[in-house]
Amino acid sequence: MKLISLTLLIALGLSAPALADTQKAQALIDKHSKLPEFNNPGEAFDARACMKDKKMFVIPLTNSNPFNAAISRGFSDAAKMVGFQLRNWKTQMDPAGWIQGINTAIAEGYHLIDLQGGLPPEFLVPQITEARKAGIKVTATHNYDATTQKKPDFLDGAANTDYVTVGKIIAAWTIVKTGGKVNALVLGPDEITPTAPIRDAILNYLRDNCPDCKTKYINVPVNEWATKGQPAVQNALLADPSINYVLPVYDSMSQFAVPAIQIAKSKAKIVSYNGTPFVLDMMREGDIVEMNVGESLGWVGMAGTDANMRLLCGLKPVNQLNTPAYIFSDENVSTAGVPATFNDGYGDVHQAGFSKLWGIE
Repeated sequence: MKLISLTLLIALGLSAPALADTQKAQALIDKHSKLPEFNNPGEAFDARACMKDKKMFVIPLTNSNPFNAAISRGFSDAAKMVGFQLRNWKTQMDPAGWIQGINTAIAEGYHLIDLQGGLPPEFLVPQITEARKAGIKVTATHNYDATTQKKPDFLDGAANTDYVTVGKIIAAWTIVKTGGKVNALVLGPDEITPTAPIRDAILNYLRDNCPDCKTKYINVPVNEWATKGQPAVQNALLADPSINYVLPVYDSMSQFAVPAIQIAKSKAKIVSYNGTPFVLDMMREGDIVEMNVGESLGWVGMAGTDANMRLLCGLKPVNQLNTPAYIFSDENVSTAGVPATFNDGYGDVHQAGFSKLWGIE
């Protein structure tokens, strides 16, 4: 019957309805369902010799976010491997705390300051300028997208993440699971630097590859997640019961989205990004969180350290982290640990990879 209908449409000079590209979406999912491989970000070098008289200062967006804390531990692990001084500053997403960190790094004679994990450097231009005048390199790790966002001129370097691919994976998953009948509620905090590339990649991928898909975006600032996250999702689901996916840009928002889905008696599923352990536990123990795109955050910290060392050592700069995105679903979530961790499930090829790259096998 479908073939006859299509033939009739062609005979009448009419075009057939556009179909979602589920084959393309499935190929993207398959690619990122394989265990990550280590690809050298640059040429090998003697990291110990280069870093013997240098020290690094890392300022995260906030230590209260386990995501940032896990990246900071990756920096510390790398510093121990190589044998140089590194300090992870303590902050609570407070600009005053970020400023105090920069001032401390200047006063204590650090050689490089890394603004880590979504901290918006634009808020700190005067302090960054002062640090650079003092001869300190200032960089950002896991902050900008590798293809759509440029490093601002007031930074010396940036080790960027392929956030666009993360967004495409999230969108592709929903297309495959619904057969191109997605009605998605997308959530994100606009004030965080990586939000825009992930959000736009989700929306654009659905627009370009799924003509019948529907989307709605709601901005929920980080400091309002606990008060406005659940009501925003709940109200949206009650207003449109046909919503079948809730897509938080960052998976920590799931703790507020899940109760909203339950209260609204919705059948919507959650797909998100970050691989946060408590969200992976929610996936393993429940049926609302369906898929999560993660990265080994210990790997992220080591990759950020690698980029910073190359900058301090006068080597060719590395502008993109070599940390692959990896899909967790019901099929493999148990490999992330019980309870889950930020580093289990990805394999450990990065540890041997960086050790060899830095000449410390």
